[in-house]
Amino acid sequence: MKNILIINTSPRKGGNTEALAESFAAGAKEAGNNVEIVSLRDKTIAFCRGCFACQKLGKCVIKDDANEITDKICNADVVVWATPIYYYSMSGQMKTMIDRANSLYSRDYKFREVYLLSVAADNDPKTDEGAAKGVQGWVDCFDGVTFVDRLFVGGVNDPGDIKEKEGLTKAFALGKTIK
Repeated sequence: MKNILIINTSPRKGGNTEALAESFAAGAKEAGNNVEIVSLRDKTIAFCRGCFACQKLGKCVIKDDANEITDKICNADVVVWATPIYYYSMSGQMKTMIDRANSLYSRDYKFREVYLLSVAADNDPKTDEGAAKGVQGWVDCFDGVTFVDRLFVGGVNDPGDIKEKEGLTKAFALGKTIK
């Protein structure tokens, strides 16, 4: 059994990213894992100041929701980023959270596996490559961590569009592979 943290970075409540994250979570739970979904939608997360105080303190000096989320990332076995694709990259909310989790470098982080779930209006299979490259760059900064897999569902724009795609079934199946 693994502790899985899914970070939904979409600002849209009830949107396609959220549905994809929930389907992945359901599969992971069915496989016997503990799963928590954290949505950044209602969180206050400021931009990183680049002061690097977090490297000495083990946490960011900015007092907002990022430190609590970073602690959850640190203590998870598996981290799953869920994002809408904006301009062929991850959401700004996701990038800001990744930057604010900089204190993880100097900490004894548990996570060893990272996944990416993404959706976009564009249906080209390459649409998520920018986001995947960003996630791989983040993963490459951590010893012993692997970017295991990604799932992209294109052709979804309006809330609920994903229900007409195979993406929810694929997300469930991918979540179920985690043991």
